[in-house]
Amino acid sequence: MNIPLLDLKAQYQSMRSEILAAIEATCDEQGFILGPRVVALEQAVATYVGSAHAVGVASGSDALLLALMALGVKAGDEVLTVPFTFFATAGAISRLGARPVFIDIRPDNFNMDPSLLERAMTGRTKAIIPVHLFGQCADMDSINEIARRRKVGVIEDACQAIGAERNGRRAGVLGDLACFSFFPSKNLGGFGDAGMVTTNDQALAESIAMLRVHGSRVRYVHEAIGINSRLDALQAAVLLVKLKRLDQWAAGRRRNAARYVQLFAAAKLLDRITLPVLDAHNFHIFNQFTLRVQKRDELRSYLKDNGVGTEVYYPLPLHLQNCYRDLGYVKGTFPQSERAAEEVLSIPIYAELTDEQLQYVVQTIAAFYRKH
Repeated sequence: MNIPLLDLKAQYQSMRSEILAAIEATCDEQGFILGPRVVALEQAVATYVGSAHAVGVASGSDALLLALMALGVKAGDEVLTVPFTFFATAGAISRLGARPVFIDIRPDNFNMDPSLLERAMTGRTKAIIPVHLFGQCADMDSINEIARRRKVGVIEDACQAIGAERNGRRAGVLGDLACFSFFPSKNLGGFGDAGMVTTNDQALAESIAMLRVHGSRVRYVHEAIGINSRLDALQAAVLLVKLKRLDQWAAGRRRNAARYVQLFAAAKLLDRITLPVLDAHNFHIFNQFTLRVQKRDELRSYLKDNGVGTEVYYPLPLHLQNCYRDLGYVKGTFPQSERAAEEVLSIPIYAELTDEQLQYVVQTIAAFYRKH
């Protein structure tokens, strides 16, 4: 049996004719940059997450960069985030000449540990970027309380978390700004790069909209030095089709996650692996189903040999990346992030998986541990 980590072809076949019709209509219109389809997607995403505003941009990475720019982050400022995340979270900070200051994660849900925040803050701290990793929200109540008291901005990195909730409120309205990625592998994925920034603050929304077109509100008149980060109409057309199915896919992922829990328990594997821990305050949408496992690299190789796709998100924490050597962090500085990098393994979770496929994944993992 061959089970890829993600099967986008299976998802596409279920809506192929509708997507092709949307693309064809966009081609007939010959309007490809921003325009009414992008506006329609912005309105639909704002409605979905419950925000007053949504601004389409070229990627999740640009969403993070533009959110920082809108908050006025500049060279010499400090922005607090986690080292156990995709590079773009910290890369956006560095591109502005600001300094990423890392905060270790909680060992249970891989998200920022708010108890470590205040001791890392200085007079140069301008913002905090908690990451809703793998589809589960960070402890935004605690983070926001500290941020308000210290008068710093909060940007949700919700690139893996569209549809996730904390205390009944969706990712996208839990900070001052929130950033989404529509990279093809996301729960809501386009046919290329695309992103979105949401906020309830009109001034911040207007700033993002201005900065994404070279700092211009009026053509050829530039108020600020922005960037070129426009969401294109073809991506918006595809995403409008897919957004209608997002909750259905999330339900399928949650169903598969619950089934994995049953299967791993029945296979008596809970002494060799640790299942995802669900925070009671959260609605988890499982952008990834990430285990902690013993003999991670050997298990991954065994699964590959037996047709099961996996991925390691992420094998090297950001504070140990070569490009961040100048920050002065050393191995051992963030033990929870380093331990996670050595133990995590993500297995297939997409909604189209059959029960037979889920059973095969668990049986293959069980077979490995019988030999090891």
